[in-house]
Amino acid sequence: MSDSNNVPSSKTQWSGRYEQAAAESLRKLNDSLSFDKRLYAEDIQGSIAWAHALARAKVITDDESAQMESGLHAVKAEFDAGTFVYAPTDEDIHTAVERRLTELIGAVAGKLHTGRSRNDQVAMDLYLWLYRQNQLIMTQIDDLAIALLMQADQHVETLMPGYTHMRAAQPITCGHWLYSYMELLHYDKRRFQRNTLDRIPLGSGALAGTAYPMNRLELSNDFAFPSRYGGLYTFHVTRNSLNAVSSRDFVVEFMEAAALMMVHLSRFAEDVILYSSPQFGFIDLDERYTTGSSIMPQKQNPDILELTRGKTGRIIGNLTGFLTTLKGLPSSYNKDLQEDKEPLFDTVDTLETLLPALIGLVETMTFNPDKMLAALDETMLATDLADYLVFKGVPFREAHGMAAKAVRRSLDSKTPLSKLTIDDYHAISEKFDTDLYAVFDYAASVAKRNVIGGTAPEQVRKEIKHAKAWYKGETKTGKERL
Repeated sequence: MSDSNNVPSSKTQWSGRYEQAAAESLRKLNDSLSFDKRLYAEDIQGSIAWAHALARAKVITDDESAQMESGLHAVKAEFDAGTFVYAPTDEDIHTAVERRLTELIGAVAGKLHTGRSRNDQVAMDLYLWLYRQNQLIMTQIDDLAIALLMQADQHVETLMPGYTHMRAAQPITCGHWLYSYMELLHYDKRRFQRNTLDRIPLGSGALAGTAYPMNRLELSNDFAFPSRYGGLYTFHVTRNSLNAVSSRDFVVEFMEAAALMMVHLSRFAEDVILYSSPQFGFIDLDERYTTGSSIMPQKQNPDILELTRGKTGRIIGNLTGFLTTLKGLPSSYNKDLQEDKEPLFDTVDTLETLLPALIGLVETMTFNPDKMLAALDETMLATDLADYLVFKGVPFREAHGMAAKAVRRSLDSKTPLSKLTIDDYHAISEKFDTDLYAVFDYAASVAKRNVIGGTAPEQVRKEIKHAKAWYKGETKTGKERL
């Protein structure tokens, strides 16, 4: 039913040009307070900085700026205490803060929005908010990476099957497998670090820049904070007002990093689901990080890992949905950009809920080396057999074929490779000698992969040592790549 004849809603901040108040259906569609209210701290921080900038530009007096700052701190205290009361006329967090500020300090609050638009205001809020969430998520990534690293350190020499195409391929060490995911997380963190979240769009106005003599470089100093490496970390002013109010690249970059990390976590989850199943039995999950069944008393379900897989689709969907929103937008600000927040907030909330659960699961899972060793099969040493022939001077392609014939003979006779007689091997090639039987040693096989990045315990131990030093800040600057 149309609401065109309904009683219009209360007036808005932009109603001066209108003879009628906004229709209620418009308000329900247009208002964003239900989700952007979480930006209150950033909105107030940006407003205090803007009040300072207005005073420096002599647009308002120092006393008026001080009143605004005091009032804004009072408003924030209400939000922090959970006592802030929203009004029906609050369209978004910006109008809610300004309305309450007016109630506290009177008409002088009306000067706060001088030279500022909600276009540059909301961009500023979102930069600040996402910067803080990004820092928290990077800390959680570190914690998960360290949990994997500590587990890897305990299993540098633990043998297990390595798989390609989900078929047993070659023996590797459990530490090598764990470290592979730790390394992926390190790459993920670097993607979050590269995000362009250190931007100050304030002063860009609605699209053309502010008409007041604001020193935007000075304004950026109000957002500086101590750097972990010493000195101050400063934000940079945007260089084009059109881009400043319309670009959401920083949102996309964050969601891209999140989506790719979730792909990595989903792969890890799938591995652990398989390896912790009774059919494999390589890993035992702590019961605190599993769930039971409502009907089958024996079940221990890996829900955290399954939800990791499931939520990966959700995070990828948030990214692709928002990219689709952006692709057809004309220059400068458009209301479509309001659609940035809900997928972004959902992505952040999902990561900040999921990562602690994964950290706990990884820290508490235990391994069964005997079952891993029992899962090894001598056919996984066929490549070693080919390598043996290479060292005898046989070209690899020929050696590959000879080793394959040995595997075929083993399968047909149901005899392990190590139990085939020397005559069996001589029937394939005279290049085989009695020293071939030394090949059938899983520990020796992994030890031979002693190159940087290889599964040899010596190499894995070196990588773990370096990674530990990096996370402890014991490298030269704490910033070298792993």
